[in-house]
Amino acid sequence: MQDFTGKLAVITGGASGVGRSLAFALGAEGARVLIADVDERGLENTKADLVDKGVDAHSQRCDVSRQQSLDALAATAFDDLGGAHLVFANAGISAGEAGNLWEYSSQDWQWTFNVNFWGVIHSINAFMPRLVAQGEEAHLAITGSGNGAFIVYPDQPVYTATKAAIQAVTEALHIQTRNQDSPVKIHALFPGPHIVDTGIFNSDRVRPSEFEKPEGSPETGINSAEDLRKLMEFMGQKLVTTHPDEVAQTAIRGIRDGQFWIAPLNPGIKDMVRARFDSILERSELPIPTLG
Repeated sequence: MQDFTGKLAVITGGASGVGRSLAFALGAEGARVLIADVDERGLENTKADLVDKGVDAHSQRCDVSRQQSLDALAATAFDDLGGAHLVFANAGISAGEAGNLWEYSSQDWQWTFNVNFWGVIHSINAFMPRLVAQGEEAHLAITGSGNGAFIVYPDQPVYTATKAAIQAVTEALHIQTRNQDSPVKIHALFPGPHIVDTGIFNSDRVRPSEFEKPEGSPETGINSAEDLRKLMEFMGQKLVTTHPDEVAQTAIRGIRDGQFWIAPLNPGIKDMVRARFDSILERSELPIPTLG
């Protein structure tokens, strides 16, 4: 797909971060956008900003952890707005886990899997039947992470586990649709090439009450990319970040080029990926990845 003019792009997690940037970038390409998020205030602010830029923008509250909510979003896209040709399963959170893995609360595990993993499954279940039945070229991009898909950071095992599971699903879906010569193309979108400066570090702002952390749970103390930057500076390291707008442009190029792996990797990540797979092939000790 080279021309996005008039195409409807549905974006979960569209109120902020990568989702917001995708909406503006696609709107600038002439696409219509339907942004969805559980953050209603952020959703309405983003929609208003899109409209101010002349984008044909629509919004809908959507809790990706619930299949009915995604079904309702798909119904809006296809029954009310004439069908979608671009779908971004982008919503994601981080529970901010800290300490020993065996001491994590079940609330952190459940909430993160509900959003990150089940959100993707629910998106696939809601949109793929309609996209296939539409019989036209369409694209489903699933936002993953190199943390889980490629390497494992030992201090983020909950988040990492969800992203590893997402990658398995994304690859399986890609192979199935490719073998069927489906008009629906699947993309694995990896924000990067560096840590993306988004609100994911402060996901607790949208944490449901039923998944509140138990009192006394360990805290990371990192609620923004700036917090992480300061911590790394204290440790004598420099944090390099990527703006979500850059991720959006990378996604658009990847779709135009028909790439499955939309995955910009910096040299440090490439080295860690090689070291990990070398340890698998050689059955040697696992290397310890670092953010540096």
